[in-house]
Amino acid sequence: MEGGPCKGLGEMGKGSYRSLSGTWRRAESAVNRSVAASHLGKYFKIEARKSSFTKELRAGVATFLTMAYIISVNAAILADSGGPCTARDCTHSSATHAAAPGGHGCNFDTDPGYLHCLATTKSDLVMATVVAAMLGSFAMGAFANLPLALAPGMGTNAYFAYNMVGFRGTGPVPYETAMAAIMLEGCLFLALSVLGLRAKLARLIPRSIRLASAAGIGLFLAFTGLQAREGMGLVGPSKSTLVALAACARTDAATGECLGGVMRSPTFWLAAVGFLITAICLSREVKGSMIYGIVFVTLVSWFRDTSVTIFPDTALGNSNYQYFKQVVDFHMIENTAGRISFGGFNSSQVWVAVITLLYVDILDTTGSMYSMAEYGGFTDDKGGFEGEYRAFIVDASATIVGSALGTTTVTTYIESTAGLREGGRTGLTAVTVAALFLVSAFFTPLLTNVPPWAVGPSLVLVGAMMMKMVREIEWAEAKAAVPAFLTMILMPLTYSIANGIIAGVGMHLAMHMYDLVVGGWRWVAKARKMMSEAQNQVSAAAADIPSAPV
Repeated sequence: MEGGPCKGLGEMGKGSYRSLSGTWRRAESAVNRSVAASHLGKYFKIEARKSSFTKELRAGVATFLTMAYIISVNAAILADSGGPCTARDCTHSSATHAAAPGGHGCNFDTDPGYLHCLATTKSDLVMATVVAAMLGSFAMGAFANLPLALAPGMGTNAYFAYNMVGFRGTGPVPYETAMAAIMLEGCLFLALSVLGLRAKLARLIPRSIRLASAAGIGLFLAFTGLQAREGMGLVGPSKSTLVALAACARTDAATGECLGGVMRSPTFWLAAVGFLITAICLSREVKGSMIYGIVFVTLVSWFRDTSVTIFPDTALGNSNYQYFKQVVDFHMIENTAGRISFGGFNSSQVWVAVITLLYVDILDTTGSMYSMAEYGGFTDDKGGFEGEYRAFIVDASATIVGSALGTTTVTTYIESTAGLREGGRTGLTAVTVAALFLVSAFFTPLLTNVPPWAVGPSLVLVGAMMMKMVREIEWAEAKAAVPAFLTMILMPLTYSIANGIIAGVGMHLAMHMYDLVVGGWRWVAKARKMMSEAQNQVSAAAADIPSAPV
């Protein structure tokens, strides 16, 4: 018999596979029909939106995978501010440390008390990120019935950490006051949402500035991810050129410059591999691309007794390793929750920060939400979409809740498009994302030990993706191009998102001032001419009236 017993076995295997596949499809169809007919299915309008229960679950998993990187990335960025940790948390504070930054007499890089406070704060921020994302996504799904997930936004977290509070508290705004500014911005955003003014305000900003702001924040994030403290370590300080190629094996403790040559850092080369993995996954549109590079670099860095370990043989390294070995742990927020103070609002720096945060939030969240609604086919003829009013209220309220927990502005994530591509069309997608964030809350020992050289590549690639906005700027028109370019270039070069926005808006007004002045002058001249003509007509009418007889 041709083929022999092997062919028979192959046919049996194919038959078993087809039978199993058919059974699975029938079971899936039964579950989908049952859920669609239930109160849950009717509430989420599964049939009306031409979706299914299992499709919504798959969409939620896809969205979570694409945005799960924010858990470690957001905590790493915000922890750079030092959080509520100050010199008061130091174990050793003496004259020997007089040269410490800020003159506080404590070496923040080595003091065990401060480092312990910082480690606790990072665990707090991981939990704050998870809880804010979980609550925001659940509310978006349950109340607005939209497949959009929320989490603390990239861009505003960098502005908070490096411009407002500054690295280890060296900025102009104290941590507690900065968190109060986030809360106030959330309240203003909520008021604008309730009054229906969000979209109108977003349209007042010149389009070139809106586009350039997104691209400039991308450059800022990329520049942050290339530095040593927060990322890959490819660039470092230089006395002659300000910045230079780095990736140093050793650095000068005072200046941060390389000792013994560049491109010799083992952690940089590991980060470069992670960057390549993520970039290839992105190019092939693999779901969860942003997280694979982080996971690879982190796993390698968890091995001890290597040149790239995150657990060196030091007191702090050993302590972190002991906590890491627990794997599962639910961390209660200790340092960051409720650290709100409105006492420093007499400073102009605080109000500049509030306005900047509100501006970025209006542009980022509102623009992202409309673009995703259009992508998902939710928009009507007027550009609005079902659940729009509730969605605006949900993401504004999520920022208020996030600030109370200790994290920055919570926004609707553009990564939700991953779920939309999978067919997610109802709030069940967002509820699924919330459930997965809840599960991740029990793995803080793992999430708090993600090294900066694992996070850095994702920051650079997020910046690269944000640069796509540049192509829509009218570069041939100087009145649009010059303000846009200033907005983008000054954000990384002055290390301030606010400076870029202020410069761009200021230049836009200056370049349009001539048109405004000429237009105003013409209006005044026209008004004077009309008034003169009216006066002449009145005079002529008065002259035609006959005098009364004496």
